[in-house]
Amino acid sequence: MNAKRRGGETRPASVAPPLGRGRFGFMLLAIVIVAAVLIGRITLLQVIDRPFLQSQGDARTLRHETIPAHRGMITDRHGEPLAISTPVMTLWANPQELPEDPVSRVVLAQALGMSLVDFDARVARYSQHEFMYLRRQMTPKAAQEVLNLHTPGVYSQKEYKRYYPAGEVAAQVVGVTNVDDKGQEGLELAYQPYLAGHPGQRRILQDRRGRLVRELGVVREAQPGGNLTLSIDQRLQYMAYRELRAAVDENDADGGVLVMLDARTGEVLAMVNLPSYNPNNRAGLDPQGLRNQALVDVFEPGSVVKPLAMSTVLERSDFTPDTVIDTTPGWMVIDGFTIRDFRNYGELSLTNVLVKSSNIGMSRLALGLEDTTIWKRYNQLGFSHNPGTGFPGEAGGSLPDTLDFSRSERASLAYGYGLSVSAVQLASAYTAIANHGTRMPPSLLKLDQAPPGKPVIKPQVADDLLGMLEAVVGPNTGGRRARVEGYRVAGKTGTVRKTGVSGYDKDAYRSVFVGIAPASDPRIVTAVMIDHPKAGDFYGGAVAAPVFSDVAGNALRLLDVPPDEQSAP
Repeated sequence: MNAKRRGGETRPASVAPPLGRGRFGFMLLAIVIVAAVLIGRITLLQVIDRPFLQSQGDARTLRHETIPAHRGMITDRHGEPLAISTPVMTLWANPQELPEDPVSRVVLAQALGMSLVDFDARVARYSQHEFMYLRRQMTPKAAQEVLNLHTPGVYSQKEYKRYYPAGEVAAQVVGVTNVDDKGQEGLELAYQPYLAGHPGQRRILQDRRGRLVRELGVVREAQPGGNLTLSIDQRLQYMAYRELRAAVDENDADGGVLVMLDARTGEVLAMVNLPSYNPNNRAGLDPQGLRNQALVDVFEPGSVVKPLAMSTVLERSDFTPDTVIDTTPGWMVIDGFTIRDFRNYGELSLTNVLVKSSNIGMSRLALGLEDTTIWKRYNQLGFSHNPGTGFPGEAGGSLPDTLDFSRSERASLAYGYGLSVSAVQLASAYTAIANHGTRMPPSLLKLDQAPPGKPVIKPQVADDLLGMLEAVVGPNTGGRRARVEGYRVAGKTGTVRKTGVSGYDKDAYRSVFVGIAPASDPRIVTAVMIDHPKAGDFYGGAVAAPVFSDVAGNALRLLDVPPDEQSAP
């Protein structure tokens, strides 16, 4: 210690005064405040804001991924598949993560089956987005080959694709789904909620590039859609399609329709439409081929409704199948309209009125009834009402308004003009003749048991009509080409002028035939319509009846129906 000497005394050197208590307290307070702030911040982050922060973090790493539901299968009545779903892969990309390297892009484009120009244009179009499809619904093998390139920004997604084993044969009935597996046409659309099921959901952990790190569990299991069993018999459907196509080609027709019903239940065993399309390859699809004409299109039926009108005549006590009516001179004028027969048939029994398809005979019979008698019968048989199959867009047809019902309208109704029906409605109406007077409503779904049906025609009258219709297809008649070797058949021909811009077209016809087989114990009712045959013949007996013969004969043998006639036609 240094010392200073003054006057002989020695004093110690001065020492700096200690730190003031005020300053010490301030520093201690500052430390405490900083510690409190840190502790508070930590508490805020770890306790108060923890749920929010955790959710924000999870939002960047945890995802809920949809588990697609397997769409239900559509089968025919024997379980043969008509529509099935197969697993496929869809590739998508984040355009902002795709490599700029031209070599990588060329390799990726080639793997996707695209040109580099198209690929670059697509990426440029979505450059401001984080999602774009590369290829939809690829086979797993083809998709995996692309994924094996390990291109940044390319990801996969599992989906299902609809496949139709019957192709164009049953296309309009079954319908189609779109690329997202949602029904767009036919029964695929009608039963969309039932077939689609309910998708599931699972939690997954992803990295910042969206790649799967770990599955964290299923939140909700996917519920597969229900299976749909149709009334269609695929064997009969293929056969009917083959015969109808052959007839359309042979007669150079615009198209055709064939409907076959089970006479006992009303189930649709076959429903064929031409033109058609391939639901598995819809490139260059003609929209006309999408239409299920048998259900959604209507036309004037012509002479095939004469037996239905005749049922009202036979229900009068003074008429029988052998009652004679004079059709001389083969023409008549009603309300300024001229009605003609093919020639002057003179006196005809009611049976021969149907055999000769006499418009004069039917008109005179109709004018002898109360004004709305035939109209009411058609209404009872389902004309002007939707068939009730549930098919999208099914048509009910039309009947004239009875408030202003002229004599000419009453007459034309009796021979098949002035009303419109679908092919399904025609076939369903004929089930009343085949079923002792009870009409069976049509069904596109397989039934566990026959419905009760609707009694429309008196049983004895229906049985009489069946016998009269056998005579219509007898030897040396206009309907003889409908005969089937070994079986008794009954039916009626029809030839109808098509309507054009300025009324009926003189050179365009529809050829129609509706038949029942076998006549001894009806099993099937079949309606055939050939649209605008242009090869020469256009009468229903020449064009449509042979189709019925081929289809009904094959169908009866496929259904193991024993022959009921020994003689050949």
